[in-house]
Amino acid sequence: MTKQAKIAAVTLLFCGTTLNAQQPAATPGPVATQQTESDEYTRYELLAPETASFKIHYEVTATTPGAKLYFNPIRKGSTASDEAVYDAMTGEPLRFDIVPGVEARKDPLMSNAEASGSYIKVQLARPVPPDGQGRILIVKTYKDSKSYYRDGDTIVFNRGLGIKRNSVVLPKGFELVACNVPSQILSEPDGRIAVSFMNAGPGEAPLILRAKPGAQTGPSAAPHALTQTRSWEAPFPGETERERLSERAHQDRDIVYFLQQPETHAFSLDHDYTESRPGVDKYLNVVREGSTVSDPSAYVLDTGEKLSTRLMTGAELTAAKIESAEPVKPAAQIVVIPFPPVKKGQSIRLRISETYTAPASYRLDADELVFDRSLGRPRNAIVLPAGWYLTASAMPATVTQLSDGRIRLDFWNARPDSVDVLLKARTRVSPADQVH
Repeated sequence: MTKQAKIAAVTLLFCGTTLNAQQPAATPGPVATQQTESDEYTRYELLAPETASFKIHYEVTATTPGAKLYFNPIRKGSTASDEAVYDAMTGEPLRFDIVPGVEARKDPLMSNAEASGSYIKVQLARPVPPDGQGRILIVKTYKDSKSYYRDGDTIVFNRGLGIKRNSVVLPKGFELVACNVPSQILSEPDGRIAVSFMNAGPGEAPLILRAKPGAQTGPSAAPHALTQTRSWEAPFPGETERERLSERAHQDRDIVYFLQQPETHAFSLDHDYTESRPGVDKYLNVVREGSTVSDPSAYVLDTGEKLSTRLMTGAELTAAKIESAEPVKPAAQIVVIPFPPVKKGQSIRLRISETYTAPASYRLDADELVFDRSLGRPRNAIVLPAGWYLTASAMPATVTQLSDGRIRLDFWNARPDSVDVLLKARTRVSPADQVH
């Protein structure tokens, strides 16, 4: 594959979305003793059924501070070939080797590597910055007749998927006839059918897809251009057709809200965002009406480079002739973050931090904390303030306790709409003070 073709492959994957660290850490953790990663996403392209093979595009973010290497296990039972690895920021190929597990275990961060396994050992483009990331794309082809096979006139993809965000693309000319995991069904530009899903559960997804010949091929199979039309049934101006049919699992924005003490009505947030559109040189965050923003900051997660921020009003934005993707009122607050223009085949990932004050969303009701806010991203997290315990969550969430005792809730929303979060909490008491 030529360098141009390799960069084009990266461009195809990373320019398909404009909206990924999967769950940014709520608090600085201890020094890592094992390799860590986040924001994993896998795309499986099923090849001709008689090959029992599928091409894998695996996006992963190395998050161990200072790490210069990343090890990706090769799944047992699969024969791997045609491996390639790229740096997601620059699109450039990375050096890698296939090593046995006993060799991987020599790395201090891989002491738990399976000795009988095999690993792709990747040389990262740069050491992972403190509180930063090393984003990479691993491309490989697996042959696995136990996972991908024919059953009469039907092809079957039967594979347990431990990665939490996935898509499977059917071969040309095949239509989907069965899928056991709730998924988005989408069309590729060439008309192939794609199945995409997010798995927020604790275990792997036992995915079984079945497909049969019957789908159109050639130019007639290409989907119609998506429009800005909104659902006529929505009780309010909902998402556009283009937004509703974008791949939810591959969207690359996520937010962690850190609630301060409720009487302040304030919460800080970390918003991670990847930009891959060529020529884009700034990000505009239009502050929601009813909220005020303070202390904005931003840096490049790939390198640790700090970026300047500027707080403007809608009127100032118009006067400066800066275009916004959404209408802004003259009094609206906008955080403007400039960065070097994105080059074709490259991307940049930012972490934007801000503090919001929003009395309507966050308040103290007598002795009860109330957080009531609509969250639009596929992946959102909320961390309660120190000393508070959760008493109610209207929307389903996974709950964890951080090392400092605070409670974190993660909301994964695979639907193309908002999650209307309503949380309530009370202050903790010591065991000695509990009433029995």
